[in-house]
Amino acid sequence: MNRCCLAVPALLAVMGAAPDSQTQPLSIEVQGLRSMKGNILVCVTRDAAHFPDCRDDPERRHFTVPAGKAPMSLGLLAPGNYAIAIIHDENGNGRLDTFAGIPREGVGFSHNPAIRFGAPSFRSAEFPVAGSAVRQNIKIKYFL
Repeated sequence: MNRCCLAVPALLAVMGAAPDSQTQPLSIEVQGLRSMKGNILVCVTRDAAHFPDCRDDPERRHFTVPAGKAPMSLGLLAPGNYAIAIIHDENGNGRLDTFAGIPREGVGFSHNPAIRFGAPSFRSAEFPVAGSAVRQNIKIKYFL
C-alpha cells in the first residue's frame, strides 16, 4: 500500500470524521414559526411504516420542546436512514389540530418536501446518518 492510502485514515482522525458505524449527533433548526406560542412536537423514525406519525414505532424518538428554541439537539442516532416530522402545537394540547382534514397548526418535514394532499412520503423526507453530525433545517408550513 502506498503512503497516500496509509495517510487517509490518519487525516480523517485529525479532521474529526468518525467511522460510518458510530452514532452521530442530530440537530434541527425550525424556520418560519408564526408565533412562539406552544411547543414543537418532533418525531424521528427510520421505519417508513411509522411515518409521519411514529406513535406506534417502538424505536422512535419523540421530543416536545418549547417553540422558538433553536437549534434543537436530538441526541445520537445509529447509522441508517431517518425522517423527521414536526408539528407546531401552538395551543399546547399535544396533538395536531385539523379542520376538515387540513392542519390548523404548522407542520414540517426533514428535507422540506412539497406538501400537497396529505403528508409526504418517508422517501421524500429521509436523510442518512453516517460518518458525521447531521443538521436538518425544517421549514414550518401553515395551511389555515
